[in-house]
Amino acid sequence: MKKTLTILGFLVVFSAGAARADDDCFVPMADWQPREAVARLAEQNGWTVRRIKIDDGCYEIDGRDAEGRQIEVTVHPGTLQVIEIEYEDDSRDRDRKRDGTGGNDD
Repeated sequence: MKKTLTILGFLVVFSAGAARADDDCFVPMADWQPREAVARLAEQNGWTVRRIKIDDGCYEIDGRDAEGRQIEVTVHPGTLQVIEIEYEDDSRDRDRKRDGTGGNDD
């Protein structure tokens, strides 16, 4: 019985750790696409790239989308699949919200 509880406890801890790691990319460096391919992906999507970096084993593009909004895009390094796009607030958006010329007046 004690052995079963130990195994169950291990499985619970292990599965909780795996759930937190979903945002990470686990790809051997030999299987990564080059940065130039990431830059081409950004260009094809109309993004202006400020910086391409590596975060949690994934490529991360910091830049602006075609509408000029600040974005942070997480890209799988092996497949170049877009994992996540985050739209960042910038000072222009905050100023528009403050002076009533745009955005939500929450």
